[in-house]
Amino acid sequence: MAPLTVAQLCVLAGIPEPVAEFRFAAPRRWRFDWAWPEDMLALEVDGGVWTRGRHTRGSGFLRDIEKLNSAAIAGWSVLRTTPDHVQTQGLADIERWFAAHSEHGTA
Repeated sequence: MAPLTVAQLCVLAGIPEPVAEFRFAAPRRWRFDWAWPEDMLALEVDGGVWTRGRHTRGSGFLRDIEKLNSAAIAGWSVLRTTPDHVQTQGLADIERWFAAHSEHGTA
């Protein structure tokens, strides 16, 4: 059986369903893996952490810095996780973000 997607995990946890592959900085082609556009929250799932994947090699790392800094400047909150941690720490971080922002009336 295939693992549940982030969207499925969120629905099961009572979290709003995210949009997959959300393009956020037109005309740039940048996309978030998962996003809650109305809340300005994004989740990036970075693979290849232990195998020198794109996100951990020099040029990929530098492109990620440009993308994530541009997102922050535009007002986005970006959470990061790995495929192995989506169902545990990644989901917990999303829940904590929504809890913190709903307490302050900003989500």
